[in-house]
Amino acid sequence: MTLRGKFILAVVGILTLSYGVLLLYTSHLQNRLVIGQAEQQARMLYRQVLLTRQWVADHQGLFLVQTESTQPNNYLSEPVMTTASGLVLVKRNPAMVTRELSEYAGKSGMAWFRVTSARPINPANAPDPFEQQSLRRFAEGATEHLAIDRDRDGRVLRYAAPLITESSCLTCHGEHGYHPGEIRGALSITIPIVWADTFIHENNRTILLLGLLSVCVAAAVTLLLFNRLVGRPVSQLSHAMAAFPEQPVEALKLPGTGDEFGCLSASFIALCQRLTASQQALATAGEKGFRAEKLAALGQLTAGIAHEINNPLAGMLNCVSAMQKEPENLDVQKRYLPLLHKGLKRIELTMRQLLNYGRVDPLQVHQVDIDTVILDCLELLGHRLRNIVVNLDLHFNALCCIDTEAIKQIVMNIALNAIQAMPDGGSLLLATREETGSVVLIIEDTGIGIAREIQDRIFDPFFTTKEVGEGTGLGLAVTLAMVQRLNGQIEVRSEPGSGSTFAVTLPIDRHCLNEGNDNAMQGEA
Repeated sequence: MTLRGKFILAVVGILTLSYGVLLLYTSHLQNRLVIGQAEQQARMLYRQVLLTRQWVADHQGLFLVQTESTQPNNYLSEPVMTTASGLVLVKRNPAMVTRELSEYAGKSGMAWFRVTSARPINPANAPDPFEQQSLRRFAEGATEHLAIDRDRDGRVLRYAAPLITESSCLTCHGEHGYHPGEIRGALSITIPIVWADTFIHENNRTILLLGLLSVCVAAAVTLLLFNRLVGRPVSQLSHAMAAFPEQPVEALKLPGTGDEFGCLSASFIALCQRLTASQQALATAGEKGFRAEKLAALGQLTAGIAHEINNPLAGMLNCVSAMQKEPENLDVQKRYLPLLHKGLKRIELTMRQLLNYGRVDPLQVHQVDIDTVILDCLELLGHRLRNIVVNLDLHFNALCCIDTEAIKQIVMNIALNAIQAMPDGGSLLLATREETGSVVLIIEDTGIGIAREIQDRIFDPFFTTKEVGEGTGLGLAVTLAMVQRLNGQIEVRSEPGSGSTFAVTLPIDRHCLNEGNDNAMQGEA
């Protein structure tokens, strides 16, 4: 995830969490306020009902004209009274007044209430589970009992408070065994708070929508600010880093603000300047080192050539001097002329190897059998293999287009090094195989091996570990040059005392152009 995405995600997460906590807290606070308001409403209604009941009790009941909807209370000792004019009046005690007022309040939907008792005279006043619990608590000394319940329409607040027997109550309840100050029952009040739940739900939805809108706006503004204040400077710095050092630091477009990115740009410019100065110093030192290396190589090359030529020249000078002293002596000429010929051949070999190292002659590409070329090389080396066991594992057995002389030189040079590494005899393995369009030539010996510290120098010109007069140090250098001209690779594995293995991999082509058009192959080689 990009830094922009992480930043926006963090901002959105923080805002969402904050609004979520605010929504939960607001919902909880609204719920507590609504319940608290309902509790106060229940207490006020309880006092109003008590006052109404007290007024009715103080006036020995309330008498109403008997109608179809106003019937006598059979639970009273004198439920009906007839006036002198014959008007029939029915009596209403506090309990009935309370019940009828509750019916009117229930129709309004604001609240409803009723009187209940553990020993009800009227079965309609029998307590429900909440009221039973309230009566038990009142017996233990509680002054009120509240609870949140649920009916078919939603949540309601249940409130109950005890009814204390007054002296005025004994008119009706004295015969039931009640005494002043005794709890004779409870007034149970139910206040619906569905309207409050609906309001809270709408309010929470509004807060949620506003919160989501705020989060989206904050995310958009944050994204805009991030792109302007962070994304653009970072992009400019990234492009500047990619363009340097192809473009000079003065031409790079960097953020020029006065904030942290401006300081970072200044540091980057200083770094580029130091890097440019270091590169210039390194280039200067490299040129000096290259010149020193060229001089050292030239010295080594000159020393090698001088050594390889001086030795036969010294012998040849001695032969010429002896022949000059006795020009008429045929025996002296017969003795020294072969020595002169050998010395000249030695010089010719050295110069030919030196020229082959820098050879730029066109490759003479023909269709040849590499296995046959290897066998020809072994015949040329026959006199050097007297105390060496040769093992052949030649499995190429096919014609391919390649320079025969180059293959011969590669095989001869590596084989000669292997033979010289086994002065006391040993085993020499020559193997070929085809791998994915290439021929792999392996030459393995059981000689003295190559020390690890010089394994990366064995292909250097005139580098040799042989005694003076035993080698020029050009054989492996010429071999590497030939392999590279053939677009191949050479690998060396050697352990001191355990022999060496040279693996040469050369690409092969089975379809040569016109064999007479050898020069045309040079462009492809």
